[in-house]
Amino acid sequence: MPDKSSQQFLEPALPVSVPASPLQALAPQEAVPDLCATNQPPGTCPSDTKAHPYFRMLDRLVGGLRARSTQGVSPTSLFLALSDWAINLAGAPGKQADLALTICRDTERLFLDIVLTALDAKTPLAFTPEPGEQRFKDPAWNHLPYRFWLQTYLRSRDWWRQTAADVPGLSPHHSDIVTFVLEQVLVALSPANNLVTNPEIIQKIIETGGRNFLDGGRNLVEDITRLIAGQMPAGTEAYKVGETVAVTPGKVVLRNRLIELIQYAPETENVKAEPILIVPAWIMKYYILDLSPHNSLIAYLVGKGHTVFCISWHNVTSHDRNLSLEDYRLLGVMAALEAVNHIVPGRLVHAVGYCLGGTLLSLAAAAMAEIGDERLASITLLAAQTDFTEPGPLQVFIDENEINSLESLMWEQGNLHSSQMATAFELLRPNDLVYAHIVQDYFLGERRPMLDLMAWNADATRMPYRMHSEYLRKFYLNNDLASGRYMIEGRTIAIQNIRVPIFAVGTERDHVAPWKSVYKIHYLNDGDITFVLTKGGHNAGIVSEPGHKDRSFRISHRRVGDTCLSQEEWEVAARPRQGSWWIAWEAWLTDHSAKVFVAPPSMGAPRDGYPPLANAPGSYVLET
Repeated sequence: MPDKSSQQFLEPALPVSVPASPLQALAPQEAVPDLCATNQPPGTCPSDTKAHPYFRMLDRLVGGLRARSTQGVSPTSLFLALSDWAINLAGAPGKQADLALTICRDTERLFLDIVLTALDAKTPLAFTPEPGEQRFKDPAWNHLPYRFWLQTYLRSRDWWRQTAADVPGLSPHHSDIVTFVLEQVLVALSPANNLVTNPEIIQKIIETGGRNFLDGGRNLVEDITRLIAGQMPAGTEAYKVGETVAVTPGKVVLRNRLIELIQYAPETENVKAEPILIVPAWIMKYYILDLSPHNSLIAYLVGKGHTVFCISWHNVTSHDRNLSLEDYRLLGVMAALEAVNHIVPGRLVHAVGYCLGGTLLSLAAAAMAEIGDERLASITLLAAQTDFTEPGPLQVFIDENEINSLESLMWEQGNLHSSQMATAFELLRPNDLVYAHIVQDYFLGERRPMLDLMAWNADATRMPYRMHSEYLRKFYLNNDLASGRYMIEGRTIAIQNIRVPIFAVGTERDHVAPWKSVYKIHYLNDGDITFVLTKGGHNAGIVSEPGHKDRSFRISHRRVGDTCLSQEEWEVAARPRQGSWWIAWEAWLTDHSAKVFVAPPSMGAPRDGYPPLANAPGSYVLET
């Protein structure tokens, strides 16, 4: 029970009265521990060094300036990958012959396609766009001259992709980097992004007499003005936190320097006995789970008779540079769980983690299992990884050079800015997140309609230097949690020790946490696991409310003692179901709860030091 004199604020695990400036942090007279201080025990810092602090400071300053100019991308990684590719390709005459043969064969196919098209023959495309590619859906792409440009582009794209694949001696990581770089160039050169070669743009010019460029110019000026002024994108003003989104009624019942804990008001006369605690990712604001009333996961659960609590993370500043992963565990998950235990005493808790919040919940649950803490009734992991050996497209940015570049950038700033994270995610999906926007808003002159999910996506957060460095190294680079090397309070923790039922959700088109990576929870825990693969991406697949058009999912249950299937075997065995996975999950929660309903708990527990402090959505979610 917290001390009454500090009921609103819990003390963090590590010293937090730190300087905002990295120069101050390295000053010899500064008593506060710093990540780069030489007197710290080995393993305390992301990058221990025996060099004098001022020499290390010089490295960080230069590295930070370089990283700032490249948006955190390491030029060293790019140079090494491209050099490795060029050297190995130059020394592979068989690969070169294969590429030459491909050029000859594809050129013949292209020539034949053009001749048959010119003769008005109804022939299928010799080179077809990838399934679901929306850039070439206009029927005009099937006719000359657009067909010629499209076929030439697709042939060239396939050939260049082939040059980076299966090169003898080329490391897989360098192959991924080369493929990524080539993809950026190839996407930029697409005829769909060119004023002259895109039939939709040509048709728009004819229809409007060129007015589309005036409209597009106004859109461009508005976007640049908003960017310079630090404002949200056009259209987001329709989605105001606490007014049109994040409107589920509730109270903030705990506030410390890292989180606000929101308890939502009941909608039913009686509620299910076990409460739900949601741990969202700190890379995003929590209200993706409480968007508009019709697609709010939190509102859905409350309406089904659940008592719901949700963490809202503080949007950190440079003053929070030394917050660690352990702080996020203690001040986040554990502090919230303690509050829930006081407000709903004597009941187990269904814990839910989304994205990074799911990873944090996993290590917190493993640490609880290590000491026999049995306060959890179940664990739900939404698009959350516990094994990082196959992290998907993000692995392009994960190696020692890249992390060192990011660390230098964050050391200078004290955190990683949301705009810098957004750049990385845009590069992973340049068609959807960059060029589709340019073509639609600037060339066609038509604003894409702003949706609540898009407005939320633009309302990003920052991440502190120390925590993010630890996260990248301990999970992405070293895979400590899955490998049994992650330590908490002097103990090595293991996912294997978790003995409560687990419900894991992966999404089909997830570029942040690929579903095959999420599925690996089966390899780390031999307990009761229910796995869902749902249609959609990392965000839209989770926000999949009942009644949403064209939604489907697959589900399976693995009991204790059942054979563990591989991802490929599971994909073949699991059959699609129409509808929302929310319904199946809520039924699962009910099955793993007591078969009784109880009176709703009070809002907060003032006598135990958890009084209602403010109305939901609180103040932390409004921080910019």
